[in-house]
Amino acid sequence: MGEHIRAGDLDIWTEQVGQGPYVLLIGGLGDTVESWRFQLDGLSDRYRLVAFDNRGAGRTAMPEAPVSVEAMADDAAGLLRALGVPSAHVAGFSAGSIIAQELVLRHPGLVRGLVLQSTWPAMDRYLRSWALFVRWLVEAAPSERAFLEGFFLDIYTPRAHNDGTVDRIIEDILAFPHKQSTGDVQRYIDAFVDHDTTDRLPQITVPSLVLAGGRDTTSRPPLCRAVAERIPGARFEVLEEEAHQPFQEVPDEWNARVDGFWREVAART
Repeated sequence: MGEHIRAGDLDIWTEQVGQGPYVLLIGGLGDTVESWRFQLDGLSDRYRLVAFDNRGAGRTAMPEAPVSVEAMADDAAGLLRALGVPSAHVAGFSAGSIIAQELVLRHPGLVRGLVLQSTWPAMDRYLRSWALFVRWLVEAAPSERAFLEGFFLDIYTPRAHNDGTVDRIIEDILAFPHKQSTGDVQRYIDAFVDHDTTDRLPQITVPSLVLAGGRDTTSRPPLCRAVAERIPGARFEVLEEEAHQPFQEVPDEWNARVDGFWREVAART
């Protein structure tokens, strides 16, 4: 069961499971604790996992203050401090990976090992155009279902669309009672479109694993590789047959990769 944790001026909806070294999970656009279900279930025998709803998503309110990646990184840092966690492994996907980058840059002492899934240093022209298309689509789509069906074409593999996985995900989202407003989706996208960590990534000194989906048409492998090349000593791996969210489509493989990486980090430290 989750609960609201007070971090600064924000009540952040948080779920914690398991025992062991702390892991903080940071979701992407509109994603909530539920997006990490396979990790909360599959890694809780080895780690103390903390997942949360970003500001303006799910059960965490969107403050009146301007939305920025820096503010969301500070939210994550505030949550760890409110929980009394001195440092944690951190994993973020998509926009959550950009928050994770900013978290380790702004609060380096809080991060032990970093996993970035489907990431980028700065949006290239293609990714920026896609993000602005999603910003338009969320308002122009005739229904929430129509928006999700269109949006997910770029998020999940054809395999997941054809075997019914995407249909099940859509039904779960439609039934979820804590909807993100159209305006909050757009404010969230606006915060990331021009965000750029390119020149600061070499300041990251924690062990880092960068994962890309070989079939991801948004944060494509070259963008992910560009992040890995700028972080000293970072490891770069491609899941060749996967798209934007392999942690949901092939969770056993994804969990094994990040578990192996975090075990190596623990052995080194």
